[in-house]
Amino acid sequence: MTGHAVLYQAAALCLGYPDEEFHERLPLLKAAAPPEFDDFLTYAATTDPRELAAHYVRVFDFKNRHSLYLSWWREGDTRRRGMALVRFKEVYRAHGLEFSGEELPDFLPAVLEFSARAGPVLLLEHRSGLELLRLALADFGTPYAAVLDAVCASLPGPSPKDRAEALALARSGPPREDVGLEPFALIGER
Repeated sequence: MTGHAVLYQAAALCLGYPDEEFHERLPLLKAAAPPEFDDFLTYAATTDPRELAAHYVRVFDFKNRHSLYLSWWREGDTRRRGMALVRFKEVYRAHGLEFSGEELPDFLPAVLEFSARAGPVLLLEHRSGLELLRLALADFGTPYAAVLDAVCASLPGPSPKDRAEALALARSGPPREDVGLEPFALIGER
């Protein structure tokens, strides 16, 4: 495994839900992960498993601005997101892999596992969302930010287009649709 492959596989494990299997793998992860993960892994190893799980839920399950679903950053909760998810599956298939996870194919830990095998093609396509997630996690003050720092640092520097897209997303947020809600007016709009 190349250095980036090890980094992506370690990041995939770190960004998954910290269940019993995660805690069983923690010593191996500490031995194999690159040094950029030391602070997060020390935090994970020294935090009560229930508190670590509660922290994960607070960080990732209650805030869209911390979404681990890469297509959300560009497509939001719109119908276009379905096509984006199809694109993820097509890329997996093009590299000889069939996505069969319980999560959606754009779930960052799944994309990182794929990237460990096939390279960062999907990470590069969704670089602006990754950068926004990295910044949001840093602002939130979670140790998970170090994991995103390492992933983003492994990618080639953002092009001006990526930087511009990230700034535009940060200003406006992902797109939204109110399709099917026409008969319901917001209070005050009547």
